[in-house]
Amino acid sequence: MVAERDGHRYTYCCVACREAADDGEKVFTQFHGCRRVPTGVAPLDESLPQGIPRNSFVLLTDLAGTRTEAIQAELVWRALQRGEPAAFVSFLEPPMSVVQEFVTLDWNVLPYLESGQLQIVDCFTYRLENRERMYERLNDWNAFLSETAADATTQVRDPTELGELHNRIDDVLEDRGMEDQGVVVVDSLTEFGSLVQPVQAYDFLKDVRAEVCKSRFVPIYAGATVTGEDRQFPHDLNYMVDGIVELNLDEELVEGSLMKQIRVRKMNGVLTLPKWTLYEYTAGEGIVTIKLHEGPPDRQGEDESPQQDGDGQQPGGAGGDAAGAFGQGPPAGESAEAGSVDDSPGGGSDGGQTASETTE
Repeated sequence: MVAERDGHRYTYCCVACREAADDGEKVFTQFHGCRRVPTGVAPLDESLPQGIPRNSFVLLTDLAGTRTEAIQAELVWRALQRGEPAAFVSFLEPPMSVVQEFVTLDWNVLPYLESGQLQIVDCFTYRLENRERMYERLNDWNAFLSETAADATTQVRDPTELGELHNRIDDVLEDRGMEDQGVVVVDSLTEFGSLVQPVQAYDFLKDVRAEVCKSRFVPIYAGATVTGEDRQFPHDLNYMVDGIVELNLDEELVEGSLMKQIRVRKMNGVLTLPKWTLYEYTAGEGIVTIKLHEGPPDRQGEDESPQQDGDGQQPGGAGGDAAGAFGQGPPAGESAEAGSVDDSPGGGSDGGQTASETTE
């Protein structure tokens, strides 16, 4: 099936492709899937060299102590730096505490609050019977953060009223023009699940996933803390979510220490490298990967040949000093070279062709 346009001859695979080319302003010569975007968080991008599809709902399953709030803040910060809008849905903290988390990491979000690029959906303050009393108790710094965040905050009068909650989230996304751009972060589905019946929670998340991720092409990152009953909501959503990022604490790698680990368990539609990566957080840098070294560190000036002790054992062997050591790796983004993501039209294509061009 051949047709000419603008002096070029194209061969089409079907009538639908030819008609779409006739009606459109340009001819697409490759299959165009959902656009993909890097997260900006170093270990996630290393495990996702193709980025994540913009229509993804991603579950961040964590243990207490893994600093999930810092990872959520970095996901928002990297989106803001890309020039995209972001919405933070907070069930666990008031708006001033959300802003304080960014400031603690040396990320100044005040200009983004002022411009409206960052919006906070407040699902916490409804718990306060006397809000004025809380404001009167604030010191000057917290009062300043509260006032600065006020214009960029949408308060949910009662988060247990799921219709109101849904409308508030939709209003924020609509006002910011969040279609095929931006991110939404929900700090705790565990807390959300404690407010409503399980059936209501499942239906709400399915609706939000359909209307935000699948219709607007805006990814959602939602936290879910493991509390022991990991087969209950929200940890039984594996079948529904598009991606799962696991955060863990390992006490066996280094004696006497809890080492933080992160791994992408799954991500639909893209190449995934599910490997555990050790990490910590540094102000100004964000997430920093840590590498464990096997054996003692090199010592300059020592004989490079192995020496034996009186029992015929290598130094540091059984009965010797501990041989394990760990050091901090390079800053985020320098520990490993992540694959680049083509975010231009046609980027991230699967290599197939819809219309092939033949030059005359």
